[in-house]
Amino acid sequence: MTDVTHVTHVTTETVATEAGEARITWHPARKARLVLAVSHGAGGGIEARDLQALAGALPAHGVTVALVEQPWRVAGKKVAPAPKTLDTGWRGVWPALTRPGLPVISGGRSAGARVACRTAAELGAHAVLALSFPLHPPGKPEKSRAEELLGAGVPTLVVQGGNDPFGKPAEFPPGDHDLVEVPGADHGLAVPKRAEITGEGALEIVTEAVRKWVASLG
Repeated sequence: MTDVTHVTHVTTETVATEAGEARITWHPARKARLVLAVSHGAGGGIEARDLQALAGALPAHGVTVALVEQPWRVAGKKVAPAPKTLDTGWRGVWPALTRPGLPVISGGRSAGARVACRTAAELGAHAVLALSFPLHPPGKPEKSRAEELLGAGVPTLVVQGGNDPFGKPAEFPPGDHDLVEVPGADHGLAVPKRAEITGEGALEIVTEAVRKWVASLG
């Protein structure tokens, strides 16, 4: 595939990695200045509402969005492998993500956010977007994964549901990262019917927060 920053249609690319074949779905911006590469969590794929919302909204603002499916999802498996294997898959995809010659923001939701944080420094990521970062397993705040987030080493934005059982915004330690709360949202950044905001409103908070943050990166 050639310069994906100058086409306006969605394209899909398969990439061989040491963990198996991964897949990138490109949502290109006509005059892109950045690539936002985001992967899914351990319980779903790139059909996640927040990932699709970002892919729909950001290309109009000069950001090419690359939705990355880890090899285990491409292979049709239902259970995610160990974190080390997820990192291997992400490293294998990275050269394809940098091919357009633009700065790449490394991102993901849940387990994908952990991968982005763990690998950002070594891969030379421009920044990290962590959607629904799983700060700890539900009900086990003592098993914190804060070190992964704090160790990203690049500008980082966390977008977290206000009622996320994997870590509410108030539980996050202070550090060199920005945090945006989606009021009342769960780990999937969905809100209950009686919430103060609608499901569409929750997604608007996500996309607008990411848009503004990306613009601030320069």
